[in-house]
Amino acid sequence: MSDDLSHRNADQVQTELARQLSVERRLLTELERLLKEEREALQQTVAPEHLEQACNRRQQCMGELLRLQDERNQWLLQAGVTADIAGLLQLIRRSHVPGNVPSQWAECAALAKRCRDMNQQNGALVASRMRRVQGVLNILIGQGADAVPATYSRQLTDSARPSGRVLYLEA
Repeated sequence: MSDDLSHRNADQVQTELARQLSVERRLLTELERLLKEEREALQQTVAPEHLEQACNRRQQCMGELLRLQDERNQWLLQAGVTADIAGLLQLIRRSHVPGNVPSQWAECAALAKRCRDMNQQNGALVASRMRRVQGVLNILIGQGADAVPATYSRQLTDSARPSGRVLYLEA
């Protein structure tokens, strides 16, 4: 009887893990595709709406991944283990789960790492684009390329060189 219960529990754990890993792999693959699309939009001169749409789709996918993570954490807590990788491994060992769970987990981990790296690269592209736009704005407002950027002194006061004339009025 105990073996039957243990076997059924292992089957349930195996089924749930397989479902979660399948969903996670699908979402991570989609996120990877969306990050590539976002990078292409950042590297090209595209309409801001196109870039905004790409960012919105990426955010939706990341939201789905976070919901899946919350679901997994709840499942782990209900199974009586901690809601982290250690708890997941404990549940797998305790349930004697056979199969290819470790290889599926490793595949998801590799996909997640690629997505993290791509997201960081996209962030660097966004920062570069923002610096370029700020430079163009500085030229348009008359500060030019040789303008001294505003900085703050120890007293947290603006220490940029004043430009133009200073007018003092006395009443």
